Parts: sequence; C-alpha cells; structure tokens
Amino acid sequence: MSESRGPDGPDADHVRPPGAGDTTVEALGALSEALETVERARGQLYGFHQLTGGADLALDRALELLRMGGHTEQADLVEREILGRNVIPGRWTFQIVEAYDDTYYQPFVEVERRVRQELLGGRRHVYEAEMKEARRTHGHPQHTARP
Repeated sequence: MSESRGPDGPDADHVRPPGAGDTTVEALGALSEALETVERARGQLYGFHQLTGGADLALDRALELLRMGGHTEQADLVEREILGRNVIPGRWTFQIVEAYDDTYYQPFVEVERRVRQELLGGRRHVYEAEMKEARRTHGHPQHTARP
C-alpha cells in the first residue's frame, strides 16, 4: 500500500496507487456503487424471503380459526392451494435466494474484488475517499480524515 498523506489526510488504504488515473478511480467508484446497489437488492430479496415465509407460517393460525369456526371446506382449500405453495414453479423463496446468490451475487462480488485488486491494489472506496478530501473542511474537528 502507498503511504498516507500525513495525519490530516486519508490512510494508506484509501489513497490511489501510483499510476491509477482519474478515469480508473472513477470507474472503480461506479463499480463499487453498482455492487452496493446489488447488496441492497439482495437485502430486498431476503426481505421477500422472510415476509413470504412469515405469511406461510401465519396460515397455520388462519387454518386453525377457520376449522374452529366450522369452515372446514374453506380451510381445506387454503391448506391445499396455498400452504407450502411454490412462489415460482418448483421453488420456495430460499431456493430463489440461493439461485440469486450463486448465479449473480457471488460472481459480482468476486469480479468487483478482482478488478479492484488489479487496478487499485485492492483498495476500497478510493473515489469516495478523494471526494471526502475535496469536500471536508481541513482543520475542523468534525471534518477529520480519519477516525
């Protein structure tokens, strides 16, 4: 890793390596932003997984109450047609999450890491660190470069 820019600058892990130009740093910033969006999408997918699973489990109480109320035919319908149903052909939500992770998420993470390693020596958030340097008020106690 390269040297830091002194005590009032970013640490060495956030300074661009020699030879990395502005376009490269901006490109890696855009790649990082895309990965962050994928992380958010993955979180949404896990939310979908948990909400759908919770709804399926809540059917147990609905079935119990329908049967207690004498609505056996309707309870049987809900149990037969909805309880434990695939959300897409052949898949429950955990299978969708696993397929997303294996097919898209993990390859995205691995490629981002590889490109970052090849072009910035593995440094993360160099673009953002440079933006912070440009925007902060040097010398202000709430605008320090480091924790």
